[in-house]
Amino acid sequence: MDTFSVVLENKTKSSTLYAHVTGTGSEGLVMLQADGKTLYHPTSPSKTLQPPGADIAIKVGGPGESKTLTVPRISGGRIWFCEEKPLTFLVNPGPALVEPSATNPADPNYELDWSFCEFTYNQAELYVNVSYVDFVSAPISLKLETESGAVKSVPGLPAGALETVSAKLQEQGQRDGAGWEKLVIRSKDGSRILRALSPNSGAVLKPGLFDGYYQAYVDEVWSKYGGEELRVNSQFKWGDASGRVRGDGLLTFDDVGSFSKPSARDIFSCSTGPFAAGPGVSEHMLNIGARLAAAFNRSTLLVNTEQPEGERIAQYYREPVTNHYARICHETSIESRGYAFPYDDVGSSSAADQSGFINDPKPKVLTVAVGAPL
Repeated sequence: MDTFSVVLENKTKSSTLYAHVTGTGSEGLVMLQADGKTLYHPTSPSKTLQPPGADIAIKVGGPGESKTLTVPRISGGRIWFCEEKPLTFLVNPGPALVEPSATNPADPNYELDWSFCEFTYNQAELYVNVSYVDFVSAPISLKLETESGAVKSVPGLPAGALETVSAKLQEQGQRDGAGWEKLVIRSKDGSRILRALSPNSGAVLKPGLFDGYYQAYVDEVWSKYGGEELRVNSQFKWGDASGRVRGDGLLTFDDVGSFSKPSARDIFSCSTGPFAAGPGVSEHMLNIGARLAAAFNRSTLLVNTEQPEGERIAQYYREPVTNHYARICHETSIESRGYAFPYDDVGSSSAADQSGFINDPKPKVLTVAVGAPL
């Protein structure tokens, strides 16, 4: 089928929950209109920051109420939620969507309580996940019923998780003085917690945050692999590659490429410095970079020379210097599942999923609950 059903459930305490669906269709940018079933294709405006030109605010209703959507094939899709009032979306020439921002205090959505989950529905399958890559806010949980009768789920975060995550970040900040408490973002009047940012988002909102944080750990890794080999399994057609730090100070994988020492920003973003794409950077290099970035976020490179197939979840985040935001997200999540950094789906092929995704080639009904698990 070219559509599937999505049931949205309001499990928050807010009087009204709104939803928006955005993504890319066969003709570019698409949105669902307020009826939850009619597809809308915004035209390219002549100026930046223009309204979409249609009502795209889907009213889910009050606590305990639900709304059923009919969703067509969309790639790079998001289902956005906002409590009490709709989000503001704008369109730039292209057309290109201007999404709500958690790192721009001037954004019209900044003071609102909003969240999202991600999905792609193409000819091969439906893929959907809960994401904490940008921030934690209202809990989202997923349940997928397939045409075959199977049921797959991601319970996500429990009710009240934002307060739990925020308290743990504040505790970690007191423990190591690295600034984790600065990821907790409050409303202008200080009356409520809006969200807990990821360190990558935090560094955008607060430039300089975590500068130098990983330096000592990276130096230890470089020292270790100056004397022994690091083996990285591509989990793809390239198989294994062996790397070693050479005299030029680069971690070099023969016949593939070399990596310089990453900064904390490179590690948290997984996409800058030695992990960046660009001219001359092969797919194999990006593949190895993803596995190195995941190992740095989890701080496992000093205990595991076989990445990522030798990884054990029990060893993740055990070092004092690690991505404590990701650690806290997984500690708080039911079943420890949910994307907490961009390559949280990297891991041993025999290990339990950490990234909080579900997929199926023949979806029937996807239920998404906001505010508490299904």
